[in-house]
Parts: sequence; structure tokens; C-alpha cells
Amino acid sequence: MSQKVRWGILSTANIGRKLVIPAIQRANNTEVVAMASRGEQVYEAAKELQIPKTYTSYEELLLDPEIDAVYIPLPNHLHKEWVLKAAASKKHILVEKPAGLTAAEVKEMQKACADNGVIIMEAFMYRFHQQHEAVQKWIDEGKIGDVQMMRASFSFQMRDPENNIRMKPEFGGGAMYDVGCYTINSFRYFLGEPTSVVAEAVFNENGVDLTAHGILQFSSNVKGVFDTSFTMSGRNEYEIIGTEGRIHVPYAYRPDAYPEGGSIHLYTDEGQETQQIDHDQYRAQAEHISKCILDGTTPIYSLENTYLNMKVIDAVYESMRKGVRVTI
Repeated sequence: MSQKVRWGILSTANIGRKLVIPAIQRANNTEVVAMASRGEQVYEAAKELQIPKTYTSYEELLLDPEIDAVYIPLPNHLHKEWVLKAAASKKHILVEKPAGLTAAEVKEMQKACADNGVIIMEAFMYRFHQQHEAVQKWIDEGKIGDVQMMRASFSFQMRDPENNIRMKPEFGGGAMYDVGCYTINSFRYFLGEPTSVVAEAVFNENGVDLTAHGILQFSSNVKGVFDTSFTMSGRNEYEIIGTEGRIHVPYAYRPDAYPEGGSIHLYTDEGQETQQIDHDQYRAQAEHISKCILDGTTPIYSLENTYLNMKVIDAVYESMRKGVRVTI
């Protein structure tokens, strides 16, 4: 393999065109060499992004020997199918979150990738922003005392829901899969693995969760309180509360979408402290997985971590639908 990972893109999805593909192109150890889509739109998208090769089927792209890795931003219900096919084609993989619709699907992906010697990572880009490392440093330094609770919210007001793929249950739609997964992931980043969850949701007539909220139980009686929604104003934040203070991260998951960017805020009886932390999380994500591919190492955010995240999301959905506390 060359000193740069050669990437192919499966689909012309907006998240890829607007955010992830340009970030891969900004990275210092990557190049985007091909794009595939089942339609004529691939030509316009590839021209717009200056991608040299185009395919009108995903299968054709996977057969290209000049492609080392693929990015999969397909609808949620197609992630498992194309991860398995990419693995069988010996292509390394960056797959959009949620990698699967259940923990069992992620286990299938793990086996396929291991059997084929393929490196895979779920695209939780927020984990590569340095503001979270700074939050952990404050916690480790005892700035807020002993952690007692964490709150996390990710919501937005969906426009034109009748035509939005995230409102279709057969495509893996729902607020929890789409943005609520970030709240669960960030709890586990700071608090470890939860032991149980109780959750409620507002479902539409098709069974898609429009809004969800709940409480995760962690060891030492620490709790994680989350909410997520397609019908609330935009928020993507978390707050960690301790015995001596609290830390607030107002743009935890998409700091790139706000003029203020990344920042963390500490509040204690002694006053307030703020750190401004600007970082290109999408580029950092692309460079990390590409370095892992070049070095043959496991990503810091491994698929085993993805599996544990999906176990919690499975439990959240079970609790929401049954109205009971679920052990994880």
C-alpha cells in the first residue's frame, strides 16, 4: 500500500458530500479516488468534489483493486449488508453511525472484518475533537470533585418530515438511532458501561421515535440523563455535575456547525473558567482510521466499543417500547 489510503465512497449521501468527503480530502494520509451511486447523480457529485472515478453500482467500486478503503454513508438499514460485502472484498471500512441496527448486527460485522483482515470503524467523529480530552483532564484533576451525574441532549427541528428518510422505520429511522446515539456514546466515554436503563418515547403512527428521554444507571449510583428529538429546537450538549462543580460543553457533537466552535466551561464556587478548543474533528477522524489502515492497528474507537454502544441502544429501545427498566 502507498503512503496514502485510497478511498472509495459508497453513495452520494449529503453527510458525505458536505462533511466527511471534504475532510478525507483535507487529511494528510488519504486521497478520494472513486465514488459510486445507483444513478446518474454520481457524475455531478464526483465532479463537484473532484473525484476522478465514478461507478453506477457499489459492486463495481468494490471490485476496483486501486481502492484500499470505503466510506459507507448509506441509510442505516443498509450498513450491515455493505459492510459485509466490503469486508469480503478486502476493503477497509469507515461506516456511518449507527453501524448496525442491533448489537447482533455489529457482531456479524466484527466476524466478517476479522475473517477478512479488514479494519473497520464507526464514524463517531465527535470522539476525535480535543474538547473532550480537556474535559477528562478537568475531571482527573478533581476540578468538579466526584462525578454524580451527566446530562446529554441532541435534538433538532426536522423540516419536511414527510420526505425525510429518517422518518421511515424500514430504513432504520428514529431520533435515537440518528442523534440520540451520540448521547449514549458520550455517557460511556466518561462514565463507563451502564448497568440498566429506563426510557420513554413519543412515537409517530409508523412507530418511529420522534422524541426520547431516559436515565441510565452507572456504578456508584451515578446517573446519565439523556433526551433526543426531531421536534425540539437544536441542541447538542452535555454537562457533567460533580460534588464540587460542573462542566458544560455547549456544542459537544457538532462544534463545526456553530460560529463559537468547540469550548468547555467549568463552574465552581470559586468562579468560572472557559477553554476555547478549535479542532477539525472530521479530518482527525479520517487521519486516524487511515493511519490505522497504514499501520495495521486497531482504531482507538474500536468495533467492540461500537458493539457495547449498540447493546445500550438495544436496551433503550426495549425500555421505550415496553415501559420497563431494562438491565444491560
